[in-house]
Amino acid sequence: MDTRCYGFFFVLLSLAVISLAYDPDTLQDLCVADRTSGIKVNGFICKPESNITASDFFFAGISKPAVVNNTVGSAVTGANVEKIAGLNTLGVSLARIDYAPGGLNPPHTHPRATEVIFVLEGELDVGFITTANKLFAKTVKKGEVFVFPRGLIHYQKNNDQAKPASVISAFNSQLPGTQSMAATLFTASPAIPDHVLTTAFQIGTKEIEKIKSKLAPKKG
Repeated sequence: MDTRCYGFFFVLLSLAVISLAYDPDTLQDLCVADRTSGIKVNGFICKPESNITASDFFFAGISKPAVVNNTVGSAVTGANVEKIAGLNTLGVSLARIDYAPGGLNPPHTHPRATEVIFVLEGELDVGFITTANKLFAKTVKKGEVFVFPRGLIHYQKNNDQAKPASVISAFNSQLPGTQSMAATLFTASPAIPDHVLTTAFQIGTKEIEKIKSKLAPKKG
């Protein structure tokens, strides 16, 4: 096989990889999620078109601020395929994030999507970290926009200690997923062995257990 053939196959392989980098394109007008089926094939299967209604494309959950009652001081209300069945296969979603005064949306990643935030109210200190460990940070105000590249660790902090803040987030995935760094590492089930965490963070077992106790879900 000559170099031209190798080049041709490399181009085909590259296009295949790129095509898998985002939510797949839909092959029909609608594929409203049937979340009751229990079957998933990289997304939800479609429910019969005869059962589709306008309500499958509607969600009012981000029209009002959420109640923020946790220790970090922020609450995320997703408007993704789990809330809007009609988003299935469409490759987009939204979320609303509300921040108490001084509240933080802790460092986290979205493995399946780039995120764009639009500030509704307040002023936020935001930033993301590249794989080269470089921080890109900025203060964003009402009406301004900031982008967090797909898969990179990022955060938002309300820098006003007296007033709440809020943003609308947009994602190029119907279900972007979220991994909070602290919760992922310290509340995994089964638990990550303590010796892994003590070595990674260069702290003792007592400190690890203290962090776990603070992050553990509160019992009702």
